[in-house]
Amino acid sequence: MIWEEDGLYISKCPEIEVSSCGNSPQDALENIHEAINLYIENARALGMMEEIELALRARHKFTSMIEVEA
Repeated sequence: MIWEEDGLYISKCPEIEVSSCGNSPQDALENIHEAINLYIENARALGMMEEIELALRARHKFTSMIEVEA
């Protein structure tokens, strides 16, 4: 998911709680790919891949927008 906030584009992979940002949606997408790859590389090195694989392979995923008053 990518959204604009204060002039930056924020990207997030909620399944593994990794975030990044960029000056454009494309930059944010490229940066989140890099962040995810680094996260997975470190998870492998630390023996944490089983938890991550479960999150990434979940059959049912839901995303919803919720509007709140600030």
